[in-house]
Amino acid sequence: MYLRINTSLEIISLCFRVLLAVSIIVPGSMGLRAQTSSASGDGENALGIALESYPYPYPVQFLEFEMQHQRVRMGYMDISPRGTPNGQTVVLLHGKNFGGYYWKGPIQFLTTAGYRVVVPDQVGWGKSSKPDIRYSFTNLAANTVRLLDSLSINRVILVGHSTGGMLAVRFARTYPQRVGALVLEDPVGMEDYRASIPPQTDETLYQAELNNTKRENIEAFYARYFAHPDPALYGPLAEVQFRITKSGEFPRWAKASALAYQMIYEQPVVYEYGLLQTPTLLIVGQADHTVPMSAYASADVRPALGHIIELAQKLIKEVPDGTLAIVPNAGHIPHLEQPDVFQNDLMVFLRKHPVQ
Repeated sequence: MYLRINTSLEIISLCFRVLLAVSIIVPGSMGLRAQTSSASGDGENALGIALESYPYPYPVQFLEFEMQHQRVRMGYMDISPRGTPNGQTVVLLHGKNFGGYYWKGPIQFLTTAGYRVVVPDQVGWGKSSKPDIRYSFTNLAANTVRLLDSLSINRVILVGHSTGGMLAVRFARTYPQRVGALVLEDPVGMEDYRASIPPQTDETLYQAELNNTKRENIEAFYARYFAHPDPALYGPLAEVQFRITKSGEFPRWAKASALAYQMIYEQPVVYEYGLLQTPTLLIVGQADHTVPMSAYASADVRPALGHIIELAQKLIKEVPDGTLAIVPNAGHIPHLEQPDVFQNDLMVFLRKHPVQ
């Protein structure tokens, strides 16, 4: 009896080894599917709303503090100069539909030029906490100051893209002594959306975010950011949001996103450009026509919105020490679509305005 059982176990073991070998070499087998899924960039897999498994170009650290009676974590990258240090620090502020991950190119050329670069994920975005709070540019600016204080950084060069541009304006207005130079890359909020778009309830905006789960719609949304849509550029950006929709915590992300739209709509900074006290570079893509919440504008009003070049030309005249740079063949994200032109315009400005 013992011999028969042992022989059976050996047969079972042999069969298992054969099946395992077959699963590795036969197309469509379970083993190959698992291997392929792991190597495919996880494009169909759920992504946690704090982007836990999403790779950032540099190590991410966290600062913990209390915000509106909630304990939150603020993720950030702090990258040392690769070239000869020049003693200056650049802070990169992301836009609403992005996180610190899309700043890889600027980080590389800035650190090579000797700058220390700090890239926060604002609370509500990226790898940071997603609390259900009333978001405000004033609070986000205060959080950024808290981060800089924790890193013993006093004066900075502040670069803000899109919604990060609105935040950068509010930061520079609130803490002028902390900003030696200001760069606004295609900032939204160069017009007061309240004048053209009717107000929306939190619930309306939340439901819109909650129902935006189709890959093709998300990809089309990000493609519109580019003058010449290229899947190699907009695809990775869209993938982040698409994978988040598969998370069990997606409703929390959708709520934070909706409240961020309310912040953009309810807290204009366009009236503050003339009050800026620091040298300012306004750099915009020639083909940018981005208007947050434009879907809620009436059909007859919508064509009058998003004339970015005209808005930029008007606003830069109000800035006491302002420079305008227009990037040809670029939409809303010049640092991705025309990186060489963006780098040149930025570095020319920074060399003229060193921060001590």
